[in-house]
Amino acid sequence: MEKEHDRPASLDHPRAPRRPRGIPYFEKYAWLFMRFSGVALVLLALGHLFIMLIWDDGVYRVDFNFIAQRWASPFWQIWDMALLWLAMVHGANGMRTIIGDYSRKNVTKFYLNSLLLLATGFILVLGTYVLVTFDASIGVNQ
Repeated sequence: MEKEHDRPASLDHPRAPRRPRGIPYFEKYAWLFMRFSGVALVLLALGHLFIMLIWDDGVYRVDFNFIAQRWASPFWQIWDMALLWLAMVHGANGMRTIIGDYSRKNVTKFYLNSLLLLATGFILVLGTYVLVTFDASIGVNQ
């Protein structure tokens, strides 16, 4: 039988911290995602800046034809898609954390998170649509 003094005092206190509700371990995985996506974003962004601004003639060669040639390669489409998705989800996760820290009311938190989800989804769908459906032939003069 359990003795009275073996129980933690926090179990008897009405304001004792409770187990968080929601998806188990979500905050842990969100924290891990921020760390790993941050490292990946640094590498992707530095590579992007190097290719676009320094390599060859740098920014002077960037025009529609350059982008059309670049996006003709699946490698660069995947590179830019990874940059878009990681940046948006990383930023949205950071904003979700800020909303959680500074929203006092659950209703405010709900509406701000809903707006954030809609905006993130819209930008991801639009950016993905542009990357997937890009047609280089529209730039050719007929």
